[in-house]
Amino acid sequence: MREPDWPADALQRAVLERHRRIATACLFLAGLLYVATHLIEQPGYWVLLLRAGAEAGLIGGIADWFAVTALFRRPLGLPIPHTAILPRNKARLGEGLGRFVARNFLAPEVVEDRLRAADPALRLANWVQDESNAELLADRCLVLAPDVLKAFDDAEVRGFYSETFKGPLARLDLMPMVERVLRIVVEGGHHQRLFDRSVRIAREMLLRNREAVYRRVEERSSWWIPRRFDRRLAESIIQGVEEWLEEVANEDHPARWELDQTVDELIGRLPESQRIRGRIDAFRDELLQSPELRRVLESAWQDLREGILNDLDSEQPALRQALAASIRHFGATLEQDAAARTRLNDRLLLLLRELVLPFRHRIGDFIADVVSDWDGETLADRLELAVGRDLQFIRINGTLVGALVGVVLFVLTQAVF
Repeated sequence: MREPDWPADALQRAVLERHRRIATACLFLAGLLYVATHLIEQPGYWVLLLRAGAEAGLIGGIADWFAVTALFRRPLGLPIPHTAILPRNKARLGEGLGRFVARNFLAPEVVEDRLRAADPALRLANWVQDESNAELLADRCLVLAPDVLKAFDDAEVRGFYSETFKGPLARLDLMPMVERVLRIVVEGGHHQRLFDRSVRIAREMLLRNREAVYRRVEERSSWWIPRRFDRRLAESIIQGVEEWLEEVANEDHPARWELDQTVDELIGRLPESQRIRGRIDAFRDELLQSPELRRVLESAWQDLREGILNDLDSEQPALRQALAASIRHFGATLEQDAAARTRLNDRLLLLLRELVLPFRHRIGDFIADVVSDWDGETLADRLELAVGRDLQFIRINGTLVGALVGVVLFVLTQAVF
């Protein structure tokens, strides 16, 4: 059963049928003129000239019709030898086509030269900068997103957490990370701001808890000391501590220099401190084993999945617009960055070298197998659609050239003999 025609195939078929009718009309006209000249009882010179041309054109047209038809099928269905050439030799044709593609189209030097000359990275950059193309690409990326997200259940997410995060993180050495974070904190002066915040909190707590200080002084004082002296002592203590906190809050106070020295010494001892390393590792293991972390991850996954699905169900998904904008931005960046385009082209070339070119002979074998698996009618139909129009010109030319040769031979014969 013949497959339905694609639009391009339908157009090719219409063109082929039109040229086939023209060729057949030329052959029919030659035959009609040949018969008509025989109906004249006493033909003159010009009638005989027309008859000779029509006869030669009829012979040439029939011969070329036979030759063209014999390529694709048996003429008139007769089992004539050496006809239906292409369907009967489809295996050899497929092998030749496969070898031709492998040797000429997939030759390493040809592919590499074409790829470098085409500059696919620049073409990609220009293509994705078009708004319609970026939106199309974003749609294609997101069309499978709902199915992919719904395909994962909570058990799979937990398994992904256990296999992907838990094992590698349990072997991760956090000491260099902690050291680097602390150095960033110190270099940015964040530890001094934390110190200021601590001093401010201490002063506020002291002022809010005056009565508690009074009671503690009274409780620890002797029974024979009057309470007014206890209260005055407590006020002196509070005032002294408050004044000291105010002094410490100054930027040039020695306590700040001591803090810097202490932090620097702590960071310097970190790589060699097995006690601190053990505490960090214990904290890491405890965190990884905690059910709270797993619940947080599962909740984050649920929120992320629901958010994406709800966004994709809306009339104008924000994710689609953001993805399209990111694609256009990527294209603009790639167009301006010649080094990035060179790297991308090199990666594409490497991909071809590693994944395509080593298998070019297998690609040729695949083409040969596909052609060999076609049935004869399908092969003849496809090839005739591709080159049938030009072959019909052979029929037309055969009729016209044959008629011209017949006329010339008649004239020469009459002139000589």
